[in-house]
Amino acid sequence: MLLAFISYPPIPIFEIGPFRFSLHGLFAALGFMAGAWIATREMRRRSFEAAKYQSVLTWGLIGSLIGARYSTTPAALLAGTPLLDALNPLNGNFSILGGFAGGIIGGVWRMRTLRVPVWPTLDMSAFGLALGTVVGRIGDLAIVEHLGRATTAPWGYAIKSGYDVAPQHDALECVSAPEEICGVYHHVAAYDLIGAAILLGVLFLVYRRMKLHYGQLFWIWAAWYGAQRFLLDSLRVGSGDAMVGSMTWNQVSGFLTAAGAIVMLFLFDRRQKVATPEEDRRLGAGVSLS
Repeated sequence: MLLAFISYPPIPIFEIGPFRFSLHGLFAALGFMAGAWIATREMRRRSFEAAKYQSVLTWGLIGSLIGARYSTTPAALLAGTPLLDALNPLNGNFSILGGFAGGIIGGVWRMRTLRVPVWPTLDMSAFGLALGTVVGRIGDLAIVEHLGRATTAPWGYAIKSGYDVAPQHDALECVSAPEEICGVYHHVAAYDLIGAAILLGVLFLVYRRMKLHYGQLFWIWAAWYGAQRFLLDSLRVGSGDAMVGSMTWNQVSGFLTAAGAIVMLFLFDRRQKVATPEEDRRLGAGVSLS
């Protein structure tokens, strides 16, 4: 018998006229806006040109949409999904790590064309990536998405009879059940939100108290969040996510991201200069402010 759990009614998809809306999409957009705001603020504080950064963000948004959808295509093909279905932009799995990767690639390409310094820009963008995750996950909490395995932990989320959770969890719903509880599951989206919030605080703490080389703040974000996704997605095996063997696609992506970022973190300690106001000015800070 469960003595404690967390439960609240999901906010389902709602309609306004001919349009259907979900808080998942709304908070994903708000997360991008919040991340763009805090990163732009930090760019301005270091006197880098904010107007060009807005263009970088636009290309980052385009890249993130493409990356989120198509980064899971290899896993879908390995699972036997027909090629055309795997490439359908409106169906299939989406990956937050793929979205980050696509956004970073699109943003870096734009930095190169505008001659925006890459590593200080990525360092400031790390704040936005962390805050955007925090805000974006609120939408997942609202619609109750990304549940994990069943659990008896007191912080598990209980689906009560009649609850309409996110479509990916339709099989977990029920009309009636003993004690009116269909099941209790790990609320992985909540764990991810908490982890990203802690990461945001760590980034600011490290940024203000340590002498960092250019690029290291970005790689700290990548190492932490990659490891976080690897650990949290171990709770989602069997929940319908794209799989590679016994691991979810996000677990594989998270592990590779964390491992690569840790290597880069130490390489940059030797190859990049320490970030200072003098070096910022050499890279163009304060030349043309917006």
